[in-house]
Amino acid sequence: QVQLVESGGGLVQPGGSLRLSCAASGFTFSSYAMSWVRQAPGKGLEWVAGINSGGGSTSYADSVKGRFTISRDNAKNTVYLQMNVLKPEDTALYYCTKEKRAAAYQQYDYWGQGTQVTVSS
Repeated sequence: QVQLVESGGGLVQPGGSLRLSCAASGFTFSSYAMSWVRQAPGKGLEWVAGINSGGGSTSYADSVKGRFTISRDNAKNTVYLQMNVLKPEDTALYYCTKEKRAAAYQQYDYWGQGTQVTVSS
């Protein structure tokens, strides 16, 4: 069965950095796009970033563009989210998601359990 296991969350000061990882199993990882989605306390889901199956194309929400970088290693079945210049408004539960297609985003069919990121001084 499909499994997505996130790691790397934690508490960081404003301006700091974190790198999230998501280990995938149970499907042909290199055939599907992947995305990160977050949910801040008391708010709805927000798509953050996506990467196509081969890793050659990425897309970002305006709120994180220029600060976050999504990448993937198809040999390791892992997708990453490098988060720099973190702001308090980045505080959220971050989910790794599998997309239904190779190069389309926000069509998730599987989710991980989430990893908490808290940005606070």
